[in-house]
Amino acid sequence: MADRPVTLLEKSEVLAGLFAVWDSIAALLDGLPEGEWLSASPLPGWDVKALVSHMIGTESFLAGVAAPQPDIDVSALDHVRNDIGAMNECWVRHLSGEPGAAVLERFRAVTADRRAALAGMSDGDWNAVTPTPVGPESYGRFMRVRVFDCWMHEQDIRDAVARPSSDDALRGPASELSLDEIAATMGYVVGKRAKAPDGSRILFDLTGPVGRSIRVDVDGRARVVDDFGDRRPTATIRMDGLQFSRLSGGRPMSPARARDIELDGDKEVANQVIEHLNFVI
Repeated sequence: MADRPVTLLEKSEVLAGLFAVWDSIAALLDGLPEGEWLSASPLPGWDVKALVSHMIGTESFLAGVAAPQPDIDVSALDHVRNDIGAMNECWVRHLSGEPGAAVLERFRAVTADRRAALAGMSDGDWNAVTPTPVGPESYGRFMRVRVFDCWMHEQDIRDAVARPSSDDALRGPASELSLDEIAATMGYVVGKRAKAPDGSRILFDLTGPVGRSIRVDVDGRARVVDDFGDRRPTATIRMDGLQFSRLSGGRPMSPARARDIELDGDKEVANQVIEHLNFVI
């Protein structure tokens, strides 16, 4: 079987999105009252502090810093489902007793270290194949996954503290790159998860500030395409782009945006796709 093609991405564009979302998270957390660090997030078992601790842990891992030893068997926790989840939980428990301001300073410190390392990375290293959450891929694709992860967690935090992103804030490079990452999985979602029948042509018509059109053609296998040629979609799913990202990440929809989902064409297949949008481990 032929090796899967590697995704090569422009380093400056991905880093612009990654650094922007780190800046946005730090600004959101700056001066956050201590009680709000303990606000429940949309992710089971995690409050705001846990979300930030998770991001600290991932960037620390990428900087070569080992996870702290946990005080319990974290793999036994209900919301821990794999080795990555167990590593995340080590950092969550390690930082849970720290005040929010100290956790924010740690976030700023590790992301500053990562900025310097990433800015100094050669193109060869950036394009080199490495293990990633989406399989063997370029390091650049891994960093686009990091943009997606951090951007999703920013929205989680905003939901938790009732400070939703403005439309203008949602139009930046981080949301664009995050939608790129989600779009790249839609062939898998439509074909493998939703099992859309051969001949299906699914159009995701995403509205609002995180808007775009994503087309998936099922012809032997499901793949994302630029257009359907002269053929019409067999099913259309029209919804707010941020809400689409929430469902793709296994989250409840944001209370701050319209939750309507409009279906055209083969509504049975469209509903199958919606029910299987969540691709996040």
